[in-house]
Amino acid sequence: MGLVQGVVRRLVASVGTVIVGKEPEVELCVLALLCGGHVLIEDVPGVGKTMLAKAMARATGCDFERLQFTPDLLPGDVTGVSVFNMKTSEFEFRRGPIFAQVLLADEINRATPKTQSALLEAMEEGQVTVDGVTHPLPAPFIVLATQNPIELGGTFPLPEAQVDRFLVKVNLGYLPLADEVAMLDRFQRESPLDSLEAVTDSDEIEACRQQLQTVWCHHSLKQYCVRVVQRTRDHTDVALGASPRGSLGLLHASQALAAAQGREYVTPDDIKVLARRVLGHRIVLRANAELRGVTTAQVIDEILADEAVPAERQAMTGEGS
Repeated sequence: MGLVQGVVRRLVASVGTVIVGKEPEVELCVLALLCGGHVLIEDVPGVGKTMLAKAMARATGCDFERLQFTPDLLPGDVTGVSVFNMKTSEFEFRRGPIFAQVLLADEINRATPKTQSALLEAMEEGQVTVDGVTHPLPAPFIVLATQNPIELGGTFPLPEAQVDRFLVKVNLGYLPLADEVAMLDRFQRESPLDSLEAVTDSDEIEACRQQLQTVWCHHSLKQYCVRVVQRTRDHTDVALGASPRGSLGLLHASQALAAAQGREYVTPDDIKVLARRVLGHRIVLRANAELRGVTTAQVIDEILADEAVPAERQAMTGEGS
């Protein structure tokens, strides 16, 4: 697992020169990239959401496109359109910004649900269908979407089908005093983003994705993963629990975390560490639970505390498999 571990360390260190004091959040974005997932970055303005996406693109050396989502944005502005060529008397497809390896969907909740749905096929299947013709997207492909949860004027809530296609949700939050001062020092003269160079490339990322498929997960851990997800559907405070896609996402993210730590096997702690990040945004609480101040994080922590954990020795060695 040395390849994955090395790529993760290089990317986290490189992006960390721009995004100060947020190593866990940066690592989560890197893990999502390596296991083929997408990231929803939700936080208040000015905490570095867009900067994080730009730094990720620079550090990976991948093709990058930024798409500013607005209420008047149309699906064709995302995917591309077919245009009639007068010279050839044929329709030609002009690709939209979605044909990039790293797509920044900035303020995604400002576009209408119809436009947001233009991302569904791309995020799930890595392709776009326009006028009955399917066009494959470049690999690797990752959507880094940002949204502001505070300002609701002129916004449209993300459909559940859209939210479920994001592997993880990241909240950056404000910096502690020392880290914010360090940020001022780094950005005093010029942005570190301007001099950020690629520390990997698309071929190496694809190789990492292939290696992640070999990370071993014991059957008992797969059962544990599914039990945690299923209990979100039965919880009294939950109106809509996590989907089977959530189970698959939790497994893949756990494999990526294990490889990033140099292991060839998943442990129960990998699943427990990632459960909040992978499942939290997929859960819809009941109205009375929200009024009582219940959060999805509390629900997941309660489920993890109650659910029996497989013996780690068995999970590591494969005894009883």
